[in-house]
Amino acid sequence: MSDSRISGLHKLDVAARIDELSRLGWLSPADAELLRQGRQVLRVAAADKMVENVIGVFGLPLAIAPNFVVNGRDYIVPLVVEEPSVVAALANAAKQARPLGFTAQCDDWLLAGQVHVTEMADSDKALASLDKARQMMIDQANALHPGLANYGGGVRDIELRALELADGSAVIAVHILVATGEAMGANIVNTICEAMAPRIAEICDGNVALQILSNLADRSVVTASVNYQTDVLGTKKFSGQEVRDRIVMASEIASADPYRAATHNKGIMNGVDAVAIATGNDWRAIEAGAHAYAALSGQYQPLACWSVATDGSLRGELAMPLRVATVGGTLQMNAAATAALAMTGVETSQELAQLIAAVGLAQNFAAIKALATDGIQQGHMRLHARSSAGPKERSKDQDLHADPQGGAAGKIILVGEHAVVYGKHAVALPIPKAVTAMVTAGDAGESKYISDLLEVVRRELAIESDDFGVELRSTLPPGMGLGASAAIAVAITRAVSTSRRLGLTDEEVNSVAFACEKISHGNPSGVDNSIATYSAPMLFRNAPELIIDRLELKEIPPMLIAFGNQHGSTHEQVAGVRERYETQTSHFVALFEEIDALSLSAAKAL
Repeated sequence: MSDSRISGLHKLDVAARIDELSRLGWLSPADAELLRQGRQVLRVAAADKMVENVIGVFGLPLAIAPNFVVNGRDYIVPLVVEEPSVVAALANAAKQARPLGFTAQCDDWLLAGQVHVTEMADSDKALASLDKARQMMIDQANALHPGLANYGGGVRDIELRALELADGSAVIAVHILVATGEAMGANIVNTICEAMAPRIAEICDGNVALQILSNLADRSVVTASVNYQTDVLGTKKFSGQEVRDRIVMASEIASADPYRAATHNKGIMNGVDAVAIATGNDWRAIEAGAHAYAALSGQYQPLACWSVATDGSLRGELAMPLRVATVGGTLQMNAAATAALAMTGVETSQELAQLIAAVGLAQNFAAIKALATDGIQQGHMRLHARSSAGPKERSKDQDLHADPQGGAAGKIILVGEHAVVYGKHAVALPIPKAVTAMVTAGDAGESKYISDLLEVVRRELAIESDDFGVELRSTLPPGMGLGASAAIAVAITRAVSTSRRLGLTDEEVNSVAFACEKISHGNPSGVDNSIATYSAPMLFRNAPELIIDRLELKEIPPMLIAFGNQHGSTHEQVAGVRERYETQTSHFVALFEEIDALSLSAAKAL
């Protein structure tokens, strides 16, 4: 991976950010293309296999924080979070820490399974019997999963704890400590607990009440630390030393006050949970373990503390259980999680945990610094206002091309026209930024055709209101085979998505535009709306399903587009070919095969 510093990333649009991450090597070409086309979103069919009673999928922003250095290595951090200011704060906190970076480590990497035994005749005798049978139980547990050792895993130890319930009855908690390799290991540990429970009950001469893993993963505690020099801490109101001392004071207050400690730790979890969700990990288990660990002393404590280092710098230290995984679970079913995990470049689950711990410490620093200086609301509410604001009013003569969300490309089909309707390949190039659209407060005097398109868009997006219109600008002459109707449909769909803050992906925009195209062409191939949506050179085929292969060209070849004054109807042309195809099927099948071969040759030549 390359340097994680990326200047001006927040100033780029989404497509440009993806391009920049791909150029720098943080995104593979396949993952970059996945994000460009919006195909990272969990499909309903996959979601239906993950949980019960699925009716759809729920979206959250996937963002990245640059600038992180942990244990001397650069990282780009993927984050799934809806709260404004978290991403910006993390990026800035990581940037200020870059001179020395974060250090992190974890000494143990074990998960505890628990078997609770009750109703023993003699609890002291039961404890002694269990202690004597410890190695035998370890060997039996390992025999249950002999393949686990191949992945560096296995049962490492068994610990015993004597408990007393409210009624005075005794309970023994048998902790089976398991190394689960790169997987989180909940299913493995639960299986071992259930299989060992009868033998443990027999040894204790008691009954098993519970048998399941514990989410207090205190044998997988990760520590992280960082030093901030005072020369990067100063603000307009406070010197660097003053900011340092105010952060230390805030940390000490959290140690004394559990009410403050809860909010202190919530700031840490803003970062921790965001990475856990992005990488497909169980953030609920992490939350439960973190808060239980914070309360182990009997009073809820902060997970991170800040002090003045011997050189006068601000030192932060965090310790928390962080049992995460890089394989298993539902990770492979979620393309976004797979891509996000790959983006981190981590090689082991322990490395991922160390990165997450550094993120938690960085987020804690950012939150306390803001709280102790300018106040948390100043930056947070400014970003919140940006995220919740509706569309801004524009003057009619303002350049609509400045808003890429309402833009679409025209198209030139080099090879494959008409044959593409019959499942053959076509080569098409985009005419970038050919049409732009903006939603207006009321009817902008649309033609019946535009009104019909708006009706389709409203229907496809389940928008009941009809109290808005659109204002269009187009450089494409209609009826010339340049994809004007598809570009208009895409531009309108994007403009509506922007005004209603729907956050449609390119794939969803393309689907709506295809529905609109049926008005214009009856039986469209899908190439026009695909080019209009993705604005990229492509080898296209629509049989038996939509297949788009982007052509990675160094530059689009020079094109001269010439057209006459006579308008045509694509709908009539497509219908005419269909009529002749049905009366001379074998002849047209042979023609389409020749055209298909020409399209493939053209794509290779390009």
